[in-house]
Amino acid sequence: MTDVLRRGRASLAFGFFAQGVAFALLVTRIPAIQDRYGVSDALLPVFLAAVPILAGVGSVVSERLVRRVRPSRLLRWSQPVVLLALLGVGAGDRVAVLAVALAVFGLAVGALDASMNMLGVSLQRAYGRSIMLGFHAAYSLGGILGASLAWAGAHWDLALWVSYLPVVVLLLPAALVGSRWYVDGDRGGVSGAEATGSGGGGGVGFKVLLPLCLVMTFAYIGDSTVSNWSAKYLQDVLGSSEQLATVPYNVYMVTTLVGRAVGDFGVRRFGAVAVVRGGAVVAAGGFAVVASAPGAWVGMLGFTLLGLGLCVLVPQTFAAAGRLAAERDGRPGASDAAVARLNVFNYVGFLIGSPLVGALGDAWSYRGAMLVPMVLVLVTVVYARSFEGRPDRYGGGHERPRTADVGRGSNGL
Repeated sequence: MTDVLRRGRASLAFGFFAQGVAFALLVTRIPAIQDRYGVSDALLPVFLAAVPILAGVGSVVSERLVRRVRPSRLLRWSQPVVLLALLGVGAGDRVAVLAVALAVFGLAVGALDASMNMLGVSLQRAYGRSIMLGFHAAYSLGGILGASLAWAGAHWDLALWVSYLPVVVLLLPAALVGSRWYVDGDRGGVSGAEATGSGGGGGVGFKVLLPLCLVMTFAYIGDSTVSNWSAKYLQDVLGSSEQLATVPYNVYMVTTLVGRAVGDFGVRRFGAVAVVRGGAVVAAGGFAVVASAPGAWVGMLGFTLLGLGLCVLVPQTFAAAGRLAAERDGRPGASDAAVARLNVFNYVGFLIGSPLVGALGDAWSYRGAMLVPMVLVLVTVVYARSFEGRPDRYGGGHERPRTADVGRGSNGL
């Protein structure tokens, strides 16, 4: 069973990595996509907003689908669709083609994000210790690689399809092969290929999940603030050069990777509550440094702190939702339903964050605008107790044997 878990963990980590590459290749080449299709500045926000909205729809649909099919099967087929849709974005030549490709990409991303995290929380349950941050570290690594490939494509003035095709050709078959070892730890068997039957529906009410939904939203408001406004803030507010203004987001991505790579050890040693509280305080401190920075280098220090703080919140929120569902509703699929519902607030935060900071920056000041996500992230401290599990769960010196839950049909985290 241990070998099965290890293969499942490695294959799922690769799935997270591939998703990080694909998403970064899309969002970092938006100017090139706009130029290729002749999308006006007025129409571009509509296209950009459509992707997270449809991803939310895909996540909601996933909650229904996993009542009949295993999350591993949903992940197995949604990831190739995401990669092919990315290639469609790069290979099309009409706005209608772009609209269809982005719509497919958005719907598939919602299903992919939901199913990846469903498997992550159930596999963590099977391991009996925190491993969720490691999966998201793989996503961050993929994002760094995808952004680097996008930079190379822009630097060498490559056509979009030339940049995307080699990535899809390499990742798609690798993802399909790796999907053979996905582990559905919560569904009473070892894997989708070995187990029979379908998981039933189940879940907890929205009121119970509300604190975690708010934490997820606030975390992504902070993340979208960095991704959309860090370069402009450094250049227009702190007076950096255009070249230097590209550094903060790269620093943020690297520190996010580092924080997630070591975060599981922190959860095992100090517990999820302490890690979430610490991450929220560090992230709020990062926003405070950014808002008060006298110059560009101090501003980059703030964005560094943001990466170290925000990186732990999202993985731990998914983990807490799965655990909470398992504790309150023991039916098969309860954890999966909770993860799918929570995943919607990923996209809510993404949609709110960038327009919120932009509106406040134009109406007030961009320094003042940075204080708003700071306050929202600090609210996480109030809800930190929602991340506390029962005494027999992992963390705080209560780890369980790795294979305790495999093959006995347990649910949740």
